[in-house]
Amino acid sequence: MVHLELHTGDLAGARDFYAGLCGWRQEQVQIATNSYQTLELSEGLGGGIVECPVTRPIWLPYVEVPDVQCATEQARQCGATVLLEPRQGPVGRRSVVSTPAGGELAFWQPKR
Repeated sequence: MVHLELHTGDLAGARDFYAGLCGWRQEQVQIATNSYQTLELSEGLGGGIVECPVTRPIWLPYVEVPDVQCATEQARQCGATVLLEPRQGPVGRRSVVSTPAGGELAFWQPKR
């Protein structure tokens, strides 16, 4: 796991709560559609809080894989539902799947 991201409708509340509870250092980043708060969680593990319309807040772990397309297809074959098809971003490719057990997982492939 290389990144942990909280999706919530209350960025300010989540930011203040986790700063007080865990002491995570934060930095505000403006993205195209929403606000994003980066979090410095620990050595080698990044994180963030994204404000978005969700039914309930969820933590989304990002797992680094050599090939997002292959990992997404393998998850689909294992019964996962693809919530976000592989897409290119400024620093890498990602996808998001929902597992048959009800958990969500993001696959991450950094740009090389």
